[in-house]
Amino acid sequence: MPNPPEAAPRHQQRERALSLLYEAELKGESPLVVVDALPVSPDPYERTLLANVAATGEEADRRIAAASVGWPLERMAVLDRLTLRLAVAELLDPGGPPTAVVIDEAVELVKVYSTDESGAFVNGILSTIAADVRPSPR
Repeated sequence: MPNPPEAAPRHQQRERALSLLYEAELKGESPLVVVDALPVSPDPYERTLLANVAATGEEADRRIAAASVGWPLERMAVLDRLTLRLAVAELLDPGGPPTAVVIDEAVELVKVYSTDESGAFVNGILSTIAADVRPSPR
């Protein structure tokens, strides 16, 4: 019996989750509706990421809006906003990856898929949110 295929590295899973979030945004649907319509199920971690984004959407938007003073959600580049939602969902997950990993991954995603300024923008917002959600022990 052949071995099952290995799961894609987490970076690729986040990248795929971001693409599904983008598709959901364009269709005006929940990310889970988009995932359920796929002919092949995504990796379990991708589904978990999307479920967490769907579950934390309102709180994530509230935190993003509070951290991005003077920059409303609707004015943000779509991929910046979606990447922020994905990262905030990971930050809000008590069993999620370390804070530095979440922020680095989000910055890398927007550097590839968004504007030249997006990396610094996303880094600043996530650093502010992380300080509140996951304060460092003293």
